[in-house]
Amino acid sequence: MSATTIIQQQSYPMLIGDEWVSSGEVRTVRLPFDGSPVAEVFDADEALAGRAVEAAVRGATAMAALTQHERAELLDRMRRLLERDAAEFTQLVCCETGKPIREARTEVQRAQQNLVACADEARRLHGEVIPMESAPIGKGRWALTVREPIGVVGAITPFNVPLNLGLHKIGPAIAAGNAVVHKPATQTPLSALRLARLIQEAGAPPGAYNVLTGPGAAVGGTIVADPRIAMITFTGSVPVGEEIRARAGLRRVTLELGANCSVILEPDTDLDALVPRCVVGSFSHSGQVCISVQNIHVHEKIADDFTGRFLAATRTLKIGHPLEEATDISSLITVPEAERVESWIRRARDGGAQVLTGGARHGATIEPTILTNAAPDLDICCREVFGPVVVLHRYRELASARVTWKKLSAMPGGFKWEESSSTTSQLSAPTICPTAA
Repeated sequence: MSATTIIQQQSYPMLIGDEWVSSGEVRTVRLPFDGSPVAEVFDADEALAGRAVEAAVRGATAMAALTQHERAELLDRMRRLLERDAAEFTQLVCCETGKPIREARTEVQRAQQNLVACADEARRLHGEVIPMESAPIGKGRWALTVREPIGVVGAITPFNVPLNLGLHKIGPAIAAGNAVVHKPATQTPLSALRLARLIQEAGAPPGAYNVLTGPGAAVGGTIVADPRIAMITFTGSVPVGEEIRARAGLRRVTLELGANCSVILEPDTDLDALVPRCVVGSFSHSGQVCISVQNIHVHEKIADDFTGRFLAATRTLKIGHPLEEATDISSLITVPEAERVESWIRRARDGGAQVLTGGARHGATIEPTILTNAAPDLDICCREVFGPVVVLHRYRELASARVTWKKLSAMPGGFKWEESSSTTSQLSAPTICPTAA
């Protein structure tokens, strides 16, 4: 790596129970920006995955024996250790994902806040006393509900926010008294492996957290198939989520899948406030965010003004090495992913879209790209790009923007709408974020 790094560890073993495992095929984790080596990890197989589940079953018994206070204290210790080691985790996240160091730092800060919330929830877990007198035979009777741990949670997490999205699953599982078998994304395992050492240092029982690296078919497939896994929590693509749901049977499953997010800007929009937000929403982590803005619907009265400001602000973004503090835009996770995004831009241009800025690829890096005049049925509009690409659409009436939105909403997932006035009730979307309260 060409920029200064404090990462000292050369290889990262897996944690199974209380054993650090360095077996399996050795694989090099590389910096996405230039392909330089960061560290080595080991690919697990089905046998190691089975051992991890066995360890987690034992760990679940130990976790269930902890009181709510003890679980909360464990999470508090994890938070303090993460704060102590924030600089190391920041560089690990930066180097494994390729996101700019400032964004990696924000992720580590959010992970700490996540642990605070989980500790608070651990203390608040409670049951309920319910009078049963709604039926004649219930006179004088009461029912008591108690929340109990479910056992072993299988967690499968994506590459783009490896630390915080991992803790989105690990923290609540610990708060509720469960054990975890975690499979991080193949491209970004380092923060999870380092987190294992932190959780061990915080005093978690052996087997409370187990982490396996390796290909999804061997590791993730074993986690999904093993009936001892009581719950599966997955963040990633829609096709994989559908497969997990189909294979899980009656077990509990939570899925956080893809999205295609839009913004509506109405005539009374405060452009001074909204242009910077649109730049951040469109291009943070090079668009590799599940709520990255992909389509912006702009009222014709402000379209020229917004477009000029948005272009000017986008062109100030600095492309560079992710470890450099001044960098705003760095690479996508792999060269093939950058080639895919490049091909979508090319097909959009061939289909009549106009590229206002960007569009070029440099290795794994795609320049921040703004398009207009793109047909709604183009991939660049109606499928999740997961790259630094946004499409501008002009509209005259809100109803026409809604029609365009419906054409873009064929894919599963959620839309995020940001608006400047009180039209929220006219929109239908899984997630609506009005800017005027």
